[in-house]
Amino acid sequence: MLQYDRLWKRLDELDIADWRPRIEPLLHLRMSRAGHGKFIEWQETLAQLAALDRQQTGAIRKLLLTLSPWRKGPFEVAGLTIDAEWRSDLKWARLQDAIAPLDGRKVLDVGCGNGYYARQMHVAGAASVIGVDPTVLYVIQHLAVCLFEPLDDVFILPLRSDELPDNARAFDTCFSMGVLYHQRAPLTHLQQLKGFLRPGGELVLETLFIPGDEPCARTPPDRYARMRNVWLLPTIAELTTWLRRSGFTDIEIADRSTTTTDEQRRTEWMTFDSLAEALDADDPARTVEGWPAPQRVLVIAKAP
Repeated sequence: MLQYDRLWKRLDELDIADWRPRIEPLLHLRMSRAGHGKFIEWQETLAQLAALDRQQTGAIRKLLLTLSPWRKGPFEVAGLTIDAEWRSDLKWARLQDAIAPLDGRKVLDVGCGNGYYARQMHVAGAASVIGVDPTVLYVIQHLAVCLFEPLDDVFILPLRSDELPDNARAFDTCFSMGVLYHQRAPLTHLQQLKGFLRPGGELVLETLFIPGDEPCARTPPDRYARMRNVWLLPTIAELTTWLRRSGFTDIEIADRSTTTTDEQRRTEWMTFDSLAEALDADDPARTVEGWPAPQRVLVIAKAP
């Protein structure tokens, strides 16, 4: 399971050893039967995967499918492609040349999901990556992939970012992708991200936005694109204001994109409704609720 000894050593090296007494009890709770009713079942799946030869493709595939839904990917595992709901490689391609080179950097990935992007950060040369996401299944998926494609110095932890100690000022780069619109208090989230970064560290923020030149934000009365937990959708002008008011500098709009059904879709590895079902069948430029269809912006900014 999680390699806690290596994690504590990494926290020491980051000069944030004081995180341990706060997060250790949470990690042990989340990664237990008390943390999730399916934990023992998932633990048994990992044990069965670990016992298989890499050539037992059919058995590996069957076991990995039991860990569905796979939201982020794709992963190449023992000759198999885990074709996740999101073609996360497309998002990574949009951002990898826009950000500061990750070689040697200490990275925090907030809302990291199953570690797909953390894996790309590692490949790009990051010295260490700590990812946090409260969904235990995503941590299990990461551990399953690591049985076949091991990673050093990448830790995916079943935590929310607000469970981490404030003002660590320890990381060179902090990613927050697909997280901000799920926050009831987005400025609080931005200020927290700033507190994780060393002075001059880089924030990589990717989030939904709504069209318009005015600095404003709107709250869906119920759902947005069938998602319940979307709280505030800003224009880019408003998002820039939030960042500036939160203390960030050197704010740069690195990319804008419209999410397509080639990038987010239902697959064998994620069989529930996806983007196609969230768009108006007669007008795919709008969601089923009548909102503008999902558009995403990538913003790069510096911590003071």
